[in-house]
Amino acid sequence: MIEKLLTLLATFTIAVISGGGYLGIALLMAIESACIPLPSEIIMPFAGYLVSTGRFDLYLAATAGAIGCNLGSIVAYEIGKRGGRPLAERWGRYVLVGPGELDMADRFFARFGGIAVLIGRLLPVIRSFIAFPAGVARMKLVPFHIYTFIGSWPWCFGLAWVGMKLGDKWNSDPRIKAAFHSADVAVAVVLLAGVAFFVWHKLHRLKR
Repeated sequence: MIEKLLTLLATFTIAVISGGGYLGIALLMAIESACIPLPSEIIMPFAGYLVSTGRFDLYLAATAGAIGCNLGSIVAYEIGKRGGRPLAERWGRYVLVGPGELDMADRFFARFGGIAVLIGRLLPVIRSFIAFPAGVARMKLVPFHIYTFIGSWPWCFGLAWVGMKLGDKWNSDPRIKAAFHSADVAVAVVLLAGVAFFVWHKLHRLKR
């Protein structure tokens, strides 16, 4: 079942970006920033791969991703502003978001204040949830969106750059292609085990 879900996730990401172009990148990154677990670590590297084929421009791809982060953050911000923690805990379980992630984001925001939005956007995990405590604190929207964009752009650019470089090397360097093929089984096993543990851990915590 997990293998099917993983395949569907990859297929969905590729289809949206391939069909929607820059708008597809923005849409997927908006979903990720709305606290729905659609990893930017999959979205932006694939966009970067399409940069290597000439389909996208690297800077425009990163900008589309950062704009998507801003759009998706509005959802998390408004949930925090209007419903607070009870609303997030009630509905978060349906997208495998538990109190642990919310606690982490709350502590981070409490420590750094508004600038936490900028810093948090550069950090894995926290970046997806930092908009929620900003909404609870009713942070002003203009600095919120400025910090979100400035913090998100380098993240999107870096992941897209990695995807672009791998795309450049894929066909030009046979050693990389051979290494990927020889590691296919091991990577698949590790990836599936990681996803299985992630889902089990989330469900176990939510049940508690």
